[in-house]
Amino acid sequence: MSIRLLKHLMVVVLSIALTSGIADATGYRNIENSSPQDIVEGMATKGVRGTANIVTGWVEIPKQIYVTGVETGWLRGAIIGSLKGVGMTVVRTVSGVGELFTFFVAYPGFYDPWIEPRFVWMKESSQKDSQF
Repeated sequence: MSIRLLKHLMVVVLSIALTSGIADATGYRNIENSSPQDIVEGMATKGVRGTANIVTGWVEIPKQIYVTGVETGWLRGAIIGSLKGVGMTVVRTVSGVGELFTFFVAYPGFYDPWIEPRFVWMKESSQKDSQF
Protein backbone atom coordinates (compact mmCIF):
# COMPACT_ATOMS: atom_id res chain seq x y z
CA MET A 1 0.00 0.00 0.00
CA SER A 2 1.19 3.44 -0.74
CA ILE A 3 1.40 6.16 1.86
CA ARG A 4 -1.21 8.19 0.00
CA LEU A 5 -3.69 5.31 0.15
CA LEU A 6 -3.04 4.86 3.89
CA LYS A 7 -3.67 8.56 4.50
CA HIS A 8 -7.00 8.40 2.66
CA LEU A 9 -7.98 5.25 4.55
CA MET A 10 -7.15 6.92 7.87
CA VAL A 11 -9.24 9.98 6.96
CA VAL A 12 -12.21 7.77 6.07
CA VAL A 13 -11.93 5.74 9.30
CA LEU A 14 -11.64 8.86 11.45
CA SER A 15 -14.58 10.49 9.66
CA ILE A 16 -16.77 7.46 10.27
CA ALA A 17 -15.70 7.28 13.92
CA LEU A 18 -16.43 10.95 14.56
CA THR A 19 -19.79 10.99 12.83
CA SER A 20 -21.02 7.73 14.34
CA GLY A 21 -20.33 8.78 17.91
CA ILE A 22 -17.57 6.24 18.56
CA ALA A 23 -15.06 8.98 19.32
CA ASP A 24 -17.61 11.19 21.05
CA ALA A 25 -16.61 12.00 24.62
CA THR A 26 -20.00 13.41 25.64
CA GLY A 27 -21.22 9.93 26.64
CA TYR A 28 -19.04 10.01 29.76
CA ARG A 29 -20.40 11.51 32.95
CA ASN A 30 -18.51 14.55 34.16
CA ILE A 31 -19.21 17.90 35.78
CA GLU A 32 -19.75 19.69 32.48
CA ASN A 33 -22.56 17.44 31.21
CA SER A 34 -24.30 16.65 34.52
CA SER A 35 -27.21 18.35 36.19
CA PRO A 36 -26.81 19.92 39.63
CA GLN A 37 -28.90 17.07 41.06
CA ASP A 38 -26.49 14.48 39.58
CA ILE A 39 -23.53 16.31 41.06
CA VAL A 40 -25.09 16.54 44.52
CA GLU A 41 -26.09 12.86 44.32
CA GLY A 42 -22.52 11.93 43.37
CA MET A 43 -21.14 13.94 46.28
CA ALA A 44 -23.59 12.39 48.74
CA THR A 45 -22.88 8.89 47.48
CA LYS A 46 -19.13 9.41 47.80
CA GLY A 47 -19.49 10.87 51.30
CA VAL A 48 -21.75 8.05 52.51
CA ARG A 49 -19.48 5.43 50.92
CA GLY A 50 -16.46 6.98 52.67
CA THR A 51 -18.26 6.99 56.03
CA ALA A 52 -19.39 3.39 55.58
CA ASN A 53 -15.87 2.26 54.73
CA ILE A 54 -14.45 4.02 57.79
CA VAL A 55 -17.04 2.45 60.09
CA THR A 56 -16.98 -1.06 58.57
CA GLY A 57 -13.34 -1.34 57.56
CA TRP A 58 -12.64 -3.76 60.42
CA VAL A 59 -15.06 -6.27 58.86
CA GLU A 60 -12.28 -7.05 56.36
CA ILE A 61 -10.61 -9.21 59.05
CA PRO A 62 -13.37 -11.85 59.39
CA LYS A 63 -14.16 -11.55 55.68
CA GLN A 64 -10.58 -12.32 54.65
CA ILE A 65 -10.36 -15.19 57.16
CA TYR A 66 -13.52 -16.69 55.64
CA VAL A 67 -12.53 -16.13 52.00
CA THR A 68 -9.00 -17.46 52.50
CA GLY A 69 -10.33 -20.39 54.50
CA VAL A 70 -12.74 -21.37 51.73
CA GLU A 71 -10.08 -21.02 49.04
CA THR A 72 -7.04 -22.59 50.75
CA GLY A 73 -8.16 -24.28 53.96
CA TRP A 74 -9.11 -23.11 57.41
CA LEU A 75 -5.64 -23.21 58.99
CA ARG A 76 -4.31 -20.92 56.29
CA GLY A 77 -7.49 -18.88 56.55
CA ALA A 78 -6.89 -18.29 60.23
CA ILE A 79 -3.26 -17.25 59.74
CA ILE A 80 -2.95 -15.72 56.28
CA GLY A 81 -6.55 -14.48 56.21
CA SER A 82 -5.98 -12.58 59.45
CA LEU A 83 -2.94 -10.85 57.99
CA LYS A 84 -4.76 -10.07 54.75
CA GLY A 85 -7.68 -8.78 56.79
CA VAL A 86 -5.51 -6.40 58.80
CA GLY A 87 -3.96 -5.08 55.58
CA MET A 88 -7.32 -4.69 53.87
CA THR A 89 -8.73 -3.01 56.99
CA VAL A 90 -6.04 -0.34 56.68
CA VAL A 91 -6.62 0.03 52.93
CA ARG A 92 -10.42 0.25 53.23
CA THR A 93 -10.35 2.64 56.20
CA VAL A 94 -7.79 4.96 54.59
CA SER A 95 -9.73 4.99 51.32
CA GLY A 96 -12.88 5.77 53.33
CA VAL A 97 -11.15 8.72 54.99
CA GLY A 98 -9.96 9.92 51.59
CA GLU A 99 -13.43 9.64 50.09
CA LEU A 100 -15.06 11.40 53.03
CA PHE A 101 -12.61 14.31 52.99
CA THR A 102 -12.81 14.68 49.19
CA PHE A 103 -16.51 13.96 48.68
CA PHE A 104 -16.94 17.32 46.92
CA VAL A 105 -14.30 16.47 44.27
CA ALA A 106 -15.41 14.50 41.20
CA TYR A 107 -12.30 12.30 41.27
CA PRO A 108 -11.66 9.55 40.27
CA GLY A 109 -14.07 9.57 37.36
CA PHE A 110 -17.45 10.98 38.31
CA TYR A 111 -17.36 10.36 42.08
CA ASP A 112 -16.23 6.76 41.47
CA PRO A 113 -15.03 4.64 44.41
CA TRP A 114 -11.37 4.56 45.37
CA ILE A 115 -11.47 0.83 46.08
CA GLU A 116 -13.35 -2.14 44.64
CA PRO A 117 -15.62 -3.57 45.82
CA ARG A 118 -17.26 -0.36 46.95
CA PHE A 119 -18.23 -1.79 50.34
CA VAL A 120 -16.79 -4.61 52.44
CA TRP A 121 -19.95 -6.71 52.17
CA MET A 122 -19.96 -6.70 48.36
CA LYS A 123 -18.57 -9.64 46.40
CA GLU A 124 -15.22 -9.19 44.72
CA SER A 125 -14.95 -10.24 41.10
CA SER A 126 -12.19 -12.74 41.98
CA GLN A 127 -14.39 -14.50 44.56
CA LYS A 128 -16.39 -17.02 42.56
CA ASP A 129 -18.08 -19.23 45.15
CA SER A 130 -17.89 -17.10 48.26
CA GLN A 131 -20.94 -15.63 49.98
CA PHE A 132 -19.40 -12.17 50.08
